[in-house]
Amino acid sequence: MPSAVSSTSARTHPPGDPIPSPIPTPTAAVAPCSACCFRGESLRPGQPRPRHGRRARAPPAQGLLPRRQLAFRWDELGQEIMRIAVPGALALMADPVASLVDTAFIGHIGPVELAAVGVSIAVFNQVSRIAIFPLVSVTTSFVAEEDATSSVRDKSETNGENEHDISDSEREQLIAPRETSPTASKSSFEIDSHEVHIEHKRKNIPSVSTALLLGGVLGLLETLLLVFFAKPILSCMGVEEDSAMLKHSLQYLVLRSLGAPAILLSLAMQGVFRGLKDTKTPLYATVVGDGINIVLDPIFMFLLQYGVRGAAIAHVISQYFIASILLWRLRLHVELLPPSLKHLQFGRFLKNGFLLLARVIAATCCVTLSASMAARLGSTPMAAFQICLQIWLASSLLADGLAFAGQAILASAFARKDYSKATATASRVLQLAFALGLILSILLGFGLRIGSRLFTDDQGVLHHIYIGIPFVCLTQPINTLAFVFDGVNYGASDFGYAAYSMVLVAIISIICIVTLANYNGFIGIWMALAIYMSLRTFAGFWRIGTARGPWAFLRS
Repeated sequence: MPSAVSSTSARTHPPGDPIPSPIPTPTAAVAPCSACCFRGESLRPGQPRPRHGRRARAPPAQGLLPRRQLAFRWDELGQEIMRIAVPGALALMADPVASLVDTAFIGHIGPVELAAVGVSIAVFNQVSRIAIFPLVSVTTSFVAEEDATSSVRDKSETNGENEHDISDSEREQLIAPRETSPTASKSSFEIDSHEVHIEHKRKNIPSVSTALLLGGVLGLLETLLLVFFAKPILSCMGVEEDSAMLKHSLQYLVLRSLGAPAILLSLAMQGVFRGLKDTKTPLYATVVGDGINIVLDPIFMFLLQYGVRGAAIAHVISQYFIASILLWRLRLHVELLPPSLKHLQFGRFLKNGFLLLARVIAATCCVTLSASMAARLGSTPMAAFQICLQIWLASSLLADGLAFAGQAILASAFARKDYSKATATASRVLQLAFALGLILSILLGFGLRIGSRLFTDDQGVLHHIYIGIPFVCLTQPINTLAFVFDGVNYGASDFGYAAYSMVLVAIISIICIVTLANYNGFIGIWMALAIYMSLRTFAGFWRIGTARGPWAFLRS
């Protein structure tokens, strides 16, 4: 039935004249409701405003997980996360593969040499970890922040210059219809190179120079420490004067320590590339370097008959190759030398680096104490514990890829004060972490019982592995969330909370490890480790859920 407005228009206008469209009835502007808009809803005209009291207000953490189905959405944010996460995870997996090949070659020399190298690698990795983890984490966040702020500043300066330099007539000519442009219908591959001229300008990011300088200095200090104190350190690890392992351990550790500057520099540059959201370059450099290591191992060890020393020399050469490749690529994008010494940010790096150092020590104490309690149960439970522990922590290689992506994108978003993207990024990487944990739980649940015989044929060890399988599998979603929450905290530059919360978690976890191990043995140790990872995850949720620190914007 036609409305009154349309019928009146037809009567008052002569035939042939266009009938004006009905004038819509004006509706009062409806102000958005903050509680509804926070959940992505909006009020329709005529819809009564819901009554939202203070007690009915949605908690801040609800904004992080608005829709579970968004986890695998292939939008711009999802693609950005995958571009950073996948190459980053592959780069982390390349080193363990190369280490397995190293171990296989050394194993052909003899069991004494294999045990000696195992002790030396444990010492070298533990000393390096103390410097590597804080340096890389801090560098990634600071470079991402400075890159984002410099990009915003450059864009505003460019826009300001264009507004003054381009007249109105020129602007009309530039904004031409799409079909008049000769290259509008061409793809990027069809446009000739002479039609596009892009001036490549290297970025000036002070954190890059600071990270490289600190990486080089820390590498030299590590070299000096391990060269002059290798024997006392090995003695603390149980390699005494009369041990057959001492000679080989000493040779390997001293020679490998010569590569410490290259390793620290390489990882500092990897932190820079992650901050620039480029994880492909470190992946390529790592694959090339590890490939060189694998090729040189048999040459130095067997052809030149250097034995254990050959393995160390091959590893050092490969690390300097990786550092050279990364340095060559980095200088194309970033100014390596600061304009002046006052631009270096030693104070900022050292302050946050020491906070993360405390966090590393606290986390290491929990895992080391667990291994110590397992060793007290005997060699059989200890062997099973070591196998389960390595598999249990292997998920960090995949989850750390998501952590890198979240850290870099969040640091950029916070630097630009783009809180909507910060919320969306944190939500997405946490959902992906939980989904990854569920997938790992299923895969390990089916694979561990069958694949555990690849590690040992001892029935006693296998019996204890079967006891640990439920803990290894069921805690995977908790583990992946905990690892990704680390990246979320670092991306928000919440280093203080990350350190203090971990110290508190470690204190509670150490009490649980000692108590449960004494009362429940092997099962008690795994119960305590499950509590440890659950507390880490809870600490991450608590910070965001209470909207404290950098997440205070969630309250509004």
